[in-house]
Amino acid sequence: MSAGGTLLLSLALFSACASGSRSGASDDPVFHPRSSRSQSCTSGFAKPNPIPAGASPAPLPAGLTLPRGFTGSVIARVAGARELAIAPDGDLFVGTSGSRIYIVPHADDAGAAGTPQVFWTHPSTDNGGDAPNAGVALSLQTCSLYVGSNTGVWMLSYAPGAKTATAARRIAAVRTGPVAPNSDGDVHRTTSVAVTQGSLFVSVGSSCNACMEVDPTRAVVLRFPVAGGTYTTKAKRIRNAIALAVDPATGHLWVAGAGQDDLPFGHPYEFADDLSAHVGTADYGWPDCEEKHTPYVRGARCEGTIAPIVELPAYSTIIGAAFYPAGQAGAHAFPSRFRGDLFLAAHGSWHVTPGTSQYAAPPQVVSVRMNGDKPATPVNWSDPAAQWRTFFGGFQQGGRSRIGRPTGILVGPTGSLFVADDQTGAIYRIRPARP
Repeated sequence: MSAGGTLLLSLALFSACASGSRSGASDDPVFHPRSSRSQSCTSGFAKPNPIPAGASPAPLPAGLTLPRGFTGSVIARVAGARELAIAPDGDLFVGTSGSRIYIVPHADDAGAAGTPQVFWTHPSTDNGGDAPNAGVALSLQTCSLYVGSNTGVWMLSYAPGAKTATAARRIAAVRTGPVAPNSDGDVHRTTSVAVTQGSLFVSVGSSCNACMEVDPTRAVVLRFPVAGGTYTTKAKRIRNAIALAVDPATGHLWVAGAGQDDLPFGHPYEFADDLSAHVGTADYGWPDCEEKHTPYVRGARCEGTIAPIVELPAYSTIIGAAFYPAGQAGAHAFPSRFRGDLFLAAHGSWHVTPGTSQYAAPPQVVSVRMNGDKPATPVNWSDPAAQWRTFFGGFQQGGRSRIGRPTGILVGPTGSLFVADDQTGAIYRIRPARP
C-alpha cells in the first residue's frame, strides 16, 4: 500500500473509533448533510488564456520586493481579502472579513484579470452575515466551494466557469459552546477549511489568548466527511491555525497560524507543521506548552505534545500557506530552486519590540526549502530565521509604517503565485520575469 493509502486508512479507522466524535449539527436547524456522492467537475474547464487581452495589470506598489528574476502586479482589489482558492480555468475565489465571497475571473490569464464580482453572500443578517467568511476551499470531487464562517461551514454548489453559486447549504456548525470562562477577550472568529484525503478539515481559533477552552469546537482542527456530519478532532490545543495547506506530493494537511501573545520577548516562535504525520489527535499544547522550545517541557500537561518542524519568529502571525508543486507546469512555472517549497504568508505583528518603535515581526511572504516532506533545514531553537528566506517583502517601511499585510496564498494552474492583502485589498500575482 502507498504512503497516501496508509494515511487514508488510518484516518478512516480514527474516524470510526475516536471517542471524541460528535455531531456538528445536532441542534442546528439549517444544517442539511447530504450524500458525499456528488457529481465531480474535474473536466469542462477552459484553459487560462495564454494571449494578453485588455489593459495591463497594475504594477506592485513602490517598496515591495521580490527575488531577482520575478515580477509582480496587482490584478484586483477586494476589501478585506483573506483566504484564496482557484479553479483550473484560473478563476480566483476570495474569502473576506465580511459577509461576501468574491470571484476574480481569469486571474491566471496572460494579461489582466477580470473585474471582481460577488460569488456568494452569506444569507444571515446576524453578525453582519456571520462574518468573517474568511476560509475558502474548492473541491473538484464534490463540485463545491467550501466557506468557513464564524459559526459554521457552508457548501456552495459550483460548475466549471460559473461566476455565482447556484445553491448553498450549511453542513457544519462550529463555536457551538461558550467562550472560555475568564476569557481575556481575545476571541478569534475565523474558520479555515481544506479538503484532502477524502475529508473536509476545519480549523477553528480559540476564544482567548491563553485559557482552558470548554467548547470542544474551539482551538482545534476538526475532520468532517466532505458533505458534513459527524466530526472527529484531528488537532487540539492549537491556538489559531488560520493557515491550512495541502502538500500536493503526499496529500498531507499542514497547519500554521498565530501563537500566543504577550509572552516575554525571546520566547520564541510561531510554527507550521505536518498535521497528517501524527496519528490520532495531535496535541499542540496551547497554552501551557506551545511556546516551550528545546524540547517542550515534560510534565503532566506537556508530555506527548507536538514539537512542530517549521518555525518562524514570534508574532509572525501566519495566515496563509501553500506548497509550490515540484512538478508544476505552465507558462509561469517557477524556477527549479523554488519547486517543492512551502510558502508562508506572515501577517506581521501589532507587538512592538521593547525599547524601539519597530513592530516586532514584519508582514512578508517567506519560502521554506523542503526535502521531500520535511524542511531541508531542521528547526534551530536558537535561530528562528534558519529555515526560511524572504520571498515577497518590503511591506514594513520602518517603525510602524506598513503598506500591506499578506493573508491568503496559493499557486495557480499556470504556475503563478497569488497573495491576498487585507490591509489594502490587493490581490498580487507573482510570476518569473520573461524577456
